[in-house]
Amino acid sequence: MPNKVIMGIDPGFGIMGWGVIRLTGEEVNLIDYGAIETDKEQNFGQRLCKINEDLASLFEEYQPDDIAIEELFFAANVTTGLKVAAARGIALMRATYYHGEVFNYKPNHIKMAMTGTCKAKKKDIQTAVGKILNQEQKIKPDDAADALAIALTHAFTLCGGLSLSK
Repeated sequence: MPNKVIMGIDPGFGIMGWGVIRLTGEEVNLIDYGAIETDKEQNFGQRLCKINEDLASLFEEYQPDDIAIEELFFAANVTTGLKVAAARGIALMRATYYHGEVFNYKPNHIKMAMTGTCKAKKKDIQTAVGKILNQEQKIKPDDAADALAIALTHAFTLCGGLSLSK
């Protein structure tokens, strides 16, 4: 069974969630989580540079064995979607530069891994993440909980599709 430190990334340009877990055999443990927040007063290029620099620092600090990123799902707001896509591109570039290989997961794959259904709501996923990682308090910000869900999805995939959702 794998023994890995896994970082999950929830792409965003205002807030990019990140979460780090340790997979030992079939057991998962929380290491840390948080979010990269960019200043709305800065121009978009400066915000992307901050994401790049902060991710480099996080990779250096946690030294993940695997990095998993959520694929994008475009909703109605194309302008926001394009900015999130640019931020995801920075995360993908930085993760590839650091690690060489990045694992991508579709939103429905993450929902299924966390809850057993593709119709899960954001709240359901956050509840499942908290239970799996034995957290009594809600993980905040929501973007960090989403990043942990991405890391957990990768962990479950490494264990042959095992889902530890309760």
